[in-house]
Amino acid sequence: MRTLDFPARSCLALSVLAFCPPNASAGPRQADAPQAAQAGLRQALEKEGIVLDLEDRLLSLPATVLIKNELLEYLLVGPNGAMHESLFLTPVRPSLLNAALLLLGVEPGRNAHWEERAGVDERGRPNKAIYPPQGDGFYLYAAWREAGETYFFRAEDLVRNLESGRSLRRHRWVYLGSRFLVLKKDQPESFLADVEGNLINLSFFFQGNTLLTSAIEECFEQTIWAANEWLLPERGQPVRLFFARAPLECLTPAMLATLPEARQGASDGESGADK
Repeated sequence: MRTLDFPARSCLALSVLAFCPPNASAGPRQADAPQAAQAGLRQALEKEGIVLDLEDRLLSLPATVLIKNELLEYLLVGPNGAMHESLFLTPVRPSLLNAALLLLGVEPGRNAHWEERAGVDERGRPNKAIYPPQGDGFYLYAAWREAGETYFFRAEDLVRNLESGRSLRRHRWVYLGSRFLVLKKDQPESFLADVEGNLINLSFFFQGNTLLTSAIEECFEQTIWAANEWLLPERGQPVRLFFARAPLECLTPAMLATLPEARQGASDGESGADK
């Protein structure tokens, strides 16, 4: 679902304008420009279900449960992304989410990278020194209501490490902000998260095309991640994802008011899940 048609660069420009205080010496029209930009961005966010809280430095967005019983490489994708290997699906456009994340003052970190070394590793693969992502980012949470109860989890708790038998280690997810690239000659640059539809990667991808990435060294592996399916609602059921600049202990009443109701025992067909 796409409800907006302005380009990704416009989203980023709006976020910058909205974050800048007006110049007291400017004329009325100049002074109103940042406020107008902020109002336009907030309206765009609301249309796609994003709730932005600048005071508490967090935002939330709508998502649905996607893959529960297959291997995972992504935490969050859009309808044009890697839907066969992501825990959650969202209709929110990546460039719009990126603009909202920038409003929270985040700075781009450094993506995972590697250096070749002599020999092979214990699995017979070319030996590489892997350096996990580093830098600024967000703490991620998922929440919903079900049968009169509120469910609130760190995103890591919903992912299982098949090698260790434990959940994904809790950590701050590093902000990358995707990137722009000219995909066709004589065409404008494209925002790659919009093109590919992948918002948050669980396993490392060295291209850096997503908005956020996991940041612990075991995420170099791409075949050890699965959902903690017994903690999650059925596939296709709604949840709300929270992006926080600092760890959250609990949800405020305002946050609780945004939580969707997940139905127990709903099938894919009943829930309208994407297939």
